Amino acid sequence: MKIPCSTLVFTLSVLSLSISISCATSNPILNDFFQCLPKYSNSSYPISEAIFTRENTYFQSVLLSYIRNLRHCTPTTPKPLAIVTAKHESHVQATVMCAKQHGLHMRIRSGGHDYEGLSFISYISNTSYIVLDMFYLREIDVNIADESAWVGSGAIVGELYYSIAEKSKVHAFPGGVCPSVGVGGLFSGGGYGPTMRKFGLTVDNIVDARLVNVNGTILDRKSMGEDLFWAIRGGGGASFGVILSWKIKLLQVPPVVTVFRITKTLDQGAADVLHRLLRMSWIESTLFFSEYAFGTPIKALIKRPTEPPPFFFKGKSDYVKQPIPKEVLKSIFEKMINRYESTHMQWNPYGGRMNEISESETPFPHRAGNLFMIQYWTYWMEKGIESTNKYLNLSRNLYGSMTPYVSKSPREVLHNYRDLDIGSNMLNQTSIEHARVYGRTYFKGNFERLVRVKSAVDPQNFFKHEQSIPPL
Repeated sequence: MKIPCSTLVFTLSVLSLSISISCATSNPILNDFFQCLPKYSNSSYPISEAIFTRENTYFQSVLLSYIRNLRHCTPTTPKPLAIVTAKHESHVQATVMCAKQHGLHMRIRSGGHDYEGLSFISYISNTSYIVLDMFYLREIDVNIADESAWVGSGAIVGELYYSIAEKSKVHAFPGGVCPSVGVGGLFSGGGYGPTMRKFGLTVDNIVDARLVNVNGTILDRKSMGEDLFWAIRGGGGASFGVILSWKIKLLQVPPVVTVFRITKTLDQGAADVLHRLLRMSWIESTLFFSEYAFGTPIKALIKRPTEPPPFFFKGKSDYVKQPIPKEVLKSIFEKMINRYESTHMQWNPYGGRMNEISESETPFPHRAGNLFMIQYWTYWMEKGIESTNKYLNLSRNLYGSMTPYVSKSPREVLHNYRDLDIGSNMLNQTSIEHARVYGRTYFKGNFERLVRVKSAVDPQNFFKHEQSIPPL
């Protein structure tokens, strides 16, 4: 079943059919890449209609449409030489094979929510790069009879939830509550949401996948093998191949769930104030947690943003393993009010099903022993490098002040909330030593197995970025 395209995507589709895209550029490597593409793509789906170069009128709008942070949308932000908006699986195969043949660095974008913008920005390559954009590959096929669904990596979470709700009021899937997040990135990083204490993570409920490997071959779970299938379920995107689609297990939920908000201020101390308690369906609860107004039609979930939000932000994360004394919490909140302006904390409780799954079951290791996962956000509206540095320092200072109260050796971080502050690869280099710094914070002991899988499936390290898994 096809999900209705957003206004922007529909417009781009029409434009791409009504104009003749010239792929010729002054860059000889890029020209060779363009000449290579038709050799490996299905001629029934001309790949020339999927290419946008910097010379193309619509290049900027295609690039900006899936940028979710103004921090990655400045005059000095690196930009790709071209964007391939794959409309057919063969476009993905051709892009991989031709980029590899002609030495072009490649980024892969699903929903564009990467906190550091690494799905469309490259800081490590001293040569130019291209972006493979997956947003057209978003078909969703829900099968209630066997309680499963296939979902394209270019779909967003809201489209997946809407497709499930169209078929059943008592089935759901354990993802997040931000409807515009891309499935490709969410699934690759682990994926958590309000039902994880009942059902576990997104990756705990993936049963198959289709992937384009470094040779351009399409593999499913059986043909890729269990090691690679293990790695792609939480080992981070764009390290092992390009995921075309995922097969997920649907889960049964009650026809009615209860949602509520509790507001607590420092002045109120320990007194919780219950603002409202509502009963609604699971799909409606997703709207509630996404802060839509009560009664908003569920079709709002499939609306894709068409431009970046009007603010800059920096995100970080932590894990809490021991209770934090109330007086310490009060001190932290006072600092946020008085010293760390524009900062925000979100505390996500762990336990339940999360405690029952081994930390090596998938690459996502943050299981038993965690009380909370904390997400830190710092927002700002002011433009300019001085403002950016000011708020980045606020974010880092708040994070630093939490050091005594969170996990240690390593200080664990959620991969879905990517953070370059914890380490990255150097310019045009990838080393085990550099990667181990960030790899152990994201994956703990699973990092070494991820390296072994990477060495087997991509020994020349074609799929790489600032925090990718390196080969031996």
